[in-house]
Amino acid sequence: MLITPVTSSRLSVGNDAQLFTSLVVREDSLTLFGFLDEDSRSLFELVQTVSGIGPKVAMAILAVMSPDDLSSAVAQENIAAIERVPGIGRKGAQRMILELKGKISDFSSSHATISHVAPWREQLTSALMSLGYSAKESDGAVANLILNLQESGEDPSLMAMGDLLKAALQNGARSRGAQ
Repeated sequence: MLITPVTSSRLSVGNDAQLFTSLVVREDSLTLFGFLDEDSRSLFELVQTVSGIGPKVAMAILAVMSPDDLSSAVAQENIAAIERVPGIGRKGAQRMILELKGKISDFSSSHATISHVAPWREQLTSALMSLGYSAKESDGAVANLILNLQESGEDPSLMAMGDLLKAALQNGARSRGAQ
């Protein structure tokens, strides 16, 4: 599990800890990222929706900025604050502000989820796209999966991501073959 230096400094050997996790699925690896709070995990997942930002840069963002800091930097269009993150230059900071402007909320005041889509659905779509499916194919496979799960009375939020991915791949394979 990969964690930020801030998270590492708050953990101690021998003590129990609760971490919020995000699984990043790539063709050649499964990587688990850990966070102390839900806001950090949600922000980690949100910043990866910006083109050019992957999980390593997303972790660098969280190592340098708190969710509140990033939220206010985006709201105030503070390019200099975002440029402090290693791996993000001026153009990357501008792109991040542009793409996150309407999506990111003020973490300090609301502490609400920053996305209207279920986190498992975003992770599953991202996993399918990283395996070579287009955004349209991924969305179609996830939509088919949701219909199948509703028909069988299963709750996808209670299922393991691996099981969801397997079922979505089966749905995606059927829709690919039908085209």
